[in-house]
Amino acid sequence: MAALSLLALSLASGCAPVAGGADESPTTQPISSPTCPESVTADSLGDLRNAEGRVRECWPGDARCECDSDNDCYALPGHVACTPAPSVERDGGPALAPRADAGARPSAPTTAADAGARPSTPTTAADAGTRPSTPTTQVDAGTRDAGSTPTPTPAPAPAPSGSVPTVGGCQMFPADNPWNQVVTSLPVHPNSAAIIANIQAHGQTTIKADFGSNTQYGIPFVVVPAGQARVPITYTAYGDESDPGPFPVPLSAPIEGGNDHHVLVVQQGSCMLYELYHSVRGSSGWSADSGAMFDLGSNALRPRGWTSGDQGGLPILAGLTRFDEVAAGEINHALRVTFDHTQDGFIRPANHRGSVADSNAPPMGLRLRLRANFDVSRYTGQARVILNALRRYGLIVADTGSNWFISGGSDRRWNDTDLRQLTGISGTAFEAVYTGDVQR
Repeated sequence: MAALSLLALSLASGCAPVAGGADESPTTQPISSPTCPESVTADSLGDLRNAEGRVRECWPGDARCECDSDNDCYALPGHVACTPAPSVERDGGPALAPRADAGARPSAPTTAADAGARPSTPTTAADAGTRPSTPTTQVDAGTRDAGSTPTPTPAPAPAPSGSVPTVGGCQMFPADNPWNQVVTSLPVHPNSAAIIANIQAHGQTTIKADFGSNTQYGIPFVVVPAGQARVPITYTAYGDESDPGPFPVPLSAPIEGGNDHHVLVVQQGSCMLYELYHSVRGSSGWSADSGAMFDLGSNALRPRGWTSGDQGGLPILAGLTRFDEVAAGEINHALRVTFDHTQDGFIRPANHRGSVADSNAPPMGLRLRLRANFDVSRYTGQARVILNALRRYGLIVADTGSNWFISGGSDRRWNDTDLRQLTGISGTAFEAVYTGDVQR
């Protein structure tokens, strides 16, 4: 997820296969040549697999991984462990090596006054090491069924276009909230061309659905009743930028795979959203690096300089691509996106800075939309619904992570063949729109 704004993202020097199961501690075995340390063969869908049939996280010509400062790579069987890059300095401050997702939060807590930023991890279990320069960085949203076929494009639901989305009977923020704002008529950002060029120069150049039928991909969430018991929350890194517990987060709540280990909970009745980052389930409560709560009926922002479960201090659930919406034929809100190289500034409603002193890099809270002249008629099924939303509501930069990764909820009903259509769409099909000045 995130690290101080002083953190410089740097890649590890090499990787090697990990032996043993996912619960074993990762080992590090540096390699000297930038090649995958084992033979791989492309399957029928173009995914590289080793002799055991596992998709490789280390690809030929791009044998690179990223780790956090204590080498937590969360490697899975058949994946890779990493060697942390040496500490470097930026703007007079120390920088730790990033963790397996293009940057981890440092172990020391930040302060509200230190509007520093924390780069983030991808949201997938299999993406134990993001490969910014690799066009395909995971199993394409899960282990796909090669025989799956595209679904028909769902017809829009009878609800009026632009109606406020709901989860568990709770509206996802008021109708005038930025997440629910239509951006088709907003002006193009004066620096749009430079921002898009910067994004394209720092990682994957095409968009990617970071979710699919394999539920180890995507971010899960759960709805709990109004009477859900509250449990204590212990913060291990960013308590000074977190809302104090207890939270009504059941010990059975699903934890996101990969490295971020987000837990998202909507409570009915109160219509409060609770989100934890780097969550660990205990015997009677949770520990987490940070936590945030949001009143879904309010547009109130978190304190300036505070993070949340996301680097930018934004609610995660508000920007997830959810299956129920896509199945109904229309998404009525902006979607969450991550980029490898983010500016050390933010645009409201974000509250927390990105990672680097680069005025052309996308800041947290930046809004991007699919160009009006992009032909969505060539796409079908779930991909068409998502593209319509990207043109009408766009994307909001929420975290530092894999380039052009669009977040979605974990759901076995996703059609991976539909979603795969998105991977051929270049980031140049988007433009940045102006919603306010960058703040620091």
